Amino acid sequence: MFTGLITELGTISSIERGESSAIFTIKAPQSVAGLSIGDSIAVNGTCLTATSLSSDAFTADVMVQTLSLTSLAQLEVGSAVNLELAAQMDMRMGGHIVQGHVDGTGTVVSMTPGEKWAEFVIAAPEHLTKYVVAQGSIALDGVSLTVGAIDDASNTITVWLIPETLAKTNLSDKKVGDLINIEVDILAKYVERLISKGATRGE
Repeated sequence: MFTGLITELGTISSIERGESSAIFTIKAPQSVAGLSIGDSIAVNGTCLTATSLSSDAFTADVMVQTLSLTSLAQLEVGSAVNLELAAQMDMRMGGHIVQGHVDGTGTVVSMTPGEKWAEFVIAAPEHLTKYVVAQGSIALDGVSLTVGAIDDASNTITVWLIPETLAKTNLSDKKVGDLINIEVDILAKYVERLISKGATRGE
């Protein structure tokens, strides 16, 4: 489990692509200090497993399904990636509950800078926007954010990014048309499941 609070901005140092998988090597000197082989780490919001470690980098295997469902397939050597180590239960839980199970990808529609914030608009698939509410939580490339507004007519989600978020994540590098990983609030999906099961029983 993660919280959506990015702990380091890593860099893709190599990618070995196979027919059904890829091996990513990510330079992340701060993160490897807290990693062991087999540990989970969120890369742009996608939960991966560290398969090997060096003094300043780790590798992770990425399966074909993950590549097809997330934006990781578009990463290149030199790409900056948001990293978060798995949450520890003895620390303050900022952000919100993030599983690292990406629900789909959205597309950057616009990014408008302001004096103390930037407006970030994402077009999301309709099957995901039903789980999104204004003032609710959403994870974009693994970053826990509060939804500022949602437009059901255009299926767009607006969030506002403070300078701290822009400085410590890769969201400041996003351009119009870029894909971005989306994980909706797990609580919304549980509620939908409970309601649908109750309806089928006539409850």
